Amino acid sequence: MLQKSLPYNGFSLTLSAMMTKVLFVCMGNICRSPSAEGVFRRMIDEAGLSDVVGTDSAGTHNFHIGEAPDARAQAAARKRGYELSHSVARQICADDFREFDLILSMDWENLSALQQQCPKVYQHKLMLLMRFANEFEEATVPDPYYGGPEGFGKVLDYLEDACQGVLEMVRKRVLQYQAA
Repeated sequence: MLQKSLPYNGFSLTLSAMMTKVLFVCMGNICRSPSAEGVFRRMIDEAGLSDVVGTDSAGTHNFHIGEAPDARAQAAARKRGYELSHSVARQICADDFREFDLILSMDWENLSALQQQCPKVYQHKLMLLMRFANEFEEATVPDPYYGGPEGFGKVLDYLEDACQGVLEMVRKRVLQYQAA
């Protein structure tokens, strides 16, 4: 598979030339990561990139395997026009480290868990999602699970910002390969 290195915000990403696959990861895969997947899925659809960019989500822990996203996450997403009902919680697996080009964690704890599981050859794919944010300076996406509904709206604010940055990077990559 053809690979190309792409500079982005002071670091280098190596992405495969075929479909770019982005995986969003949180702890249980019922709040933040399926919300990020829903936000990013709509963005790639609206950008006309769904044939060259894929997305999924997973959790670092097995707490909620097989469950739908949290009802509060779904309600907050629905208010903004995002659909999460297609998501079913799953735990990250060894194949994900090979299959996905970007593996974006919501916070430091989950990034650390990913780093412990990920083979060294794929460590470069692991990053905090908020590294792609342009408006918010926070390093992580807060976990809204134990809070009220307003936390889910704040999470969507962060996700919309960061996913827009991911989309910009992916769009540049697609254009580079189309020009080559």
